[in-house]
Order: sequence, then C-alpha cells, then structure tokens
Amino acid sequence: MKRFITIFILIQNFQMSAQHIIPDSISTEVNTALSYYSQLDNIHIKFKFKKNIKKSTMQARPTFGSFFRSKKNRRFVVLISETFKISDKEFRTRDIPSDILVGWIGHELGHIMDYQDRSKLNLIWFGIKYLLSENHIVEAERAADTFAVYHGMEDYILKTKDFILNHAQITKSYKDRIKKYYLSPEEIMELVNQRQAQHSEN
Repeated sequence: MKRFITIFILIQNFQMSAQHIIPDSISTEVNTALSYYSQLDNIHIKFKFKKNIKKSTMQARPTFGSFFRSKKNRRFVVLISETFKISDKEFRTRDIPSDILVGWIGHELGHIMDYQDRSKLNLIWFGIKYLLSENHIVEAERAADTFAVYHGMEDYILKTKDFILNHAQITKSYKDRIKKYYLSPEEIMELVNQRQAQHSEN
C-alpha cells in the first residue's frame, strides 16, 4: 500500500511540474514564486525569455487559443525580457538578485490569477481595454500586486519595489511608471494588515 501511495505522489508531482515550462537559469526563482500559488499547480504556464519587451521587464498573458478554452484548460505564457537597462547600461534579467526576481515573477503570477477568474468574453474585453485605456492598466497592475500580497508574497514584492524606486541609476521615467501603475509600499502594508485582520477573525 505504501509503495502504491509513493508512486501516486510521484506521478502527481510529475504531472504538476509538467504543467510549468521553466528555463533552468531561473528555475529556483520561478518555483519559489509558484509555491505561493497552489491554485496554479495544474495550470499550464510557460516561462520564456524574449529579446525585448516594450516598456516592461515581464509580461504574463493567455495564449491565443486560451481565449476559447474553459477556465481549467487555459494556457499562459510569462514573457521575460532577456535584458533591462539601468541608465544607459544593459544588464541580463537573469542576473537580478534572486529575491527581486521572485517578486517580479510573483507579480506576473498575480496577473494569471486575475485572468483565471474571468469568463471568455471578459478576458477578451480585458485585453482590449488594457491596450486602449491607461486607467485600465493601473487597475490591472494594482490587481496583480493585490493577488501577490494576499498570497503572502509581500516581502518579495516590497523588495522588488525598493530595488526599482531606490536604485540611483534607474531612470526617473521608469520609477514614475512604477509609482503610477502599481501599489505603493504603504498600500501593500495596508493590504497585509487587512489580510491579517481577516485571518484573526476566522
């Protein structure tokens, strides 16, 4: 019986890991972030490096075919820019300090959590609004941060924001974008307090 249970667990773990396609160079960071989202264990997510992503370091989105799939069968891709710039110097994203990278990935997984709750038509409309409405970008990015914090990733998210906002050589325009679209450290701590208050009531 014990042998059967062991084999079952191994098969189950293999099936879960098979759902996530992760480059070896960032497997530790991605798996750390995924460990906070048990709801995504059986969701197909491919993490993929891309030469350049306009105005961003990472981008999570459903695959095209996912717009026509049921929620449980949706597939997602997290695109990761191979490089990012600080001032005029270019750095490899995979060389970012580990905790910072975990926070960045945790935010993108927050997007996937948001996408998972949406109907097919809502998901399509969401994509259109993201392209056309700056206010909707703010709403979407703050929602992703909120998902990450409610799943216990606030330490990583705060470290990522601190890395960006307090790095002397990161451009002011990029810092202003972070301040405009994402939750502030103060707002994150307020969410943490709300989460802890809810847990103490239950």
